[in-house]
Parts: sequence; C-alpha cells; structure tokens
Amino acid sequence: MPVRDTPWPAGTPCWLDLAVPDVAAATAFYGPVVGWTFVDTGEEFGHYTMCQVGDRSAAAIGPLQAPGQPSFWTVYLASDDADGTAKLIAEHGGTVLAEPFDVAGFGRMLIAQDSTGGTFGVWQARGEVGIEVYNEPGSLVWEDARMTDVVAGKRFYGDVFGYTYEAVPGAPEDYFTFEVDGEVAGGIGGLMGAPEGVPSHWIAYFGVPDVDASVDAAVRGGGIVAREAEDTPFGRMATLVDPFGAVFCVHREVPED
Repeated sequence: MPVRDTPWPAGTPCWLDLAVPDVAAATAFYGPVVGWTFVDTGEEFGHYTMCQVGDRSAAAIGPLQAPGQPSFWTVYLASDDADGTAKLIAEHGGTVLAEPFDVAGFGRMLIAQDSTGGTFGVWQARGEVGIEVYNEPGSLVWEDARMTDVVAGKRFYGDVFGYTYEAVPGAPEDYFTFEVDGEVAGGIGGLMGAPEGVPSHWIAYFGVPDVDASVDAAVRGGGIVAREAEDTPFGRMATLVDPFGAVFCVHREVPED
C-alpha cells in the first residue's frame, strides 16, 4: 500500500473533504461504495470524520458549516505558506472565501475560488500531511479541475501553484494534465458534458476494486448514476451523485495483460 508520512509538494492535491447535513447517513453511503471505514474525531473537532483505508486517512466527511450550504467534495492543494498562497490567489483573479486559519496544530488552511469560480482548499501541513494513502482502492487516484474557461483556469493555477501542462492523446482537445515539479498530479479541462449552468469545479476519482459493484452500492444507498460505468483508455470509471448532491467518480485501472 503506497503511504505518505511527509508533507506533499506544494501544488499537489493533498486532501479532500465533504460537508453534509447528516454525517452518519453519509458514512453509511460511502462505506459500501468506496470501501472506507470511519473514525469520528469527536465533539472538539465538530465530529469531523476520517475516511480510512486500513488505519490510514484517505479523506474526511463533516457536518455543514452553514444552513443551506451545498454538499460537494472540496479538493485541497498543498502549500508551504498558506498566507503567501492566499495573496497569490487574490493577485491573480481568485477570491479567498475563508482567510487562512490554524487547525489545532495540525496545519493551516484556507478556502478559495479560482479565477473562473471553481472552489478549492489550500492545506499547509504541520502535524497532519493530509492524504496518507494513495493509488489504492479507497484512495484518491485522480482529480480534474473542470473549467468554464480552460485558458483562464490554466493561467490561474500556473500563476498561483506553478503548474505546467501537457496535452493528453485520446482526450478532448481542451483537456490537459497538470504537473508539479515535473510529476503529473491531475487534469484540467472543460466541463466535459456537464449540464448547462454548472460552474467550474473540481471532481475527485476514488479507486475501487470493482466499478460496477460500487455503482450498484451507490444506487442501493440512494445515490444517482450521472454517467454509467464504461471502459476508457484510462480505466473503467463511472460518475455518481451521493444522496446529498455531491458528485464524484469511481475508477479502476485497466488490468495489465
């Protein structure tokens, strides 16, 4: 199992969490779909609940912070200096929604929107590195920044996080991988057929051992299939919507011959 115990390189997607009106119902849904077990951090931390693979943290689910707040997966990008990153976000057309603040000695974070309106978080690790397991069933295996304006989005993330980009053979012309220090860290592109009016957003892909079984579990748990399971050159995947409206993907790599 690939694990990480040191802070992720700046700019790398390093954590993700979901805010929902009913944490117990959310864990009941995601357990069978993604294969997680859960650890409630307790009342002191607002019952922020860790989603685990073995004893390693892969994501978290917590309660809504404000009435009427929509539920969606927030992807956090690593930073060595959250305050400096906040300044760069504002300088390059983004909006800081929650100014940098400390999280009980574990790290420093902020929430922002990019220049096209996509929401993301920033995490500066101190006691907690963020994702502790990766490239395994139950872990984050990919993420896309899906933009209403790909050119503006690429410019923003390049200016703020230093991303460089490469076109992807076989993918739409407006889809690119983004790289951190020469390592591919995710993708950025257009809205990929999302309904009209959908804003820019990040979407997470969770690895699962059997995509079709995860789809069936999601439907049984009250979720919706937004895009049926299909084989692609990049693996078998499906897009799902949980009972609270949060969109995510499940993915399995193409088995090697």
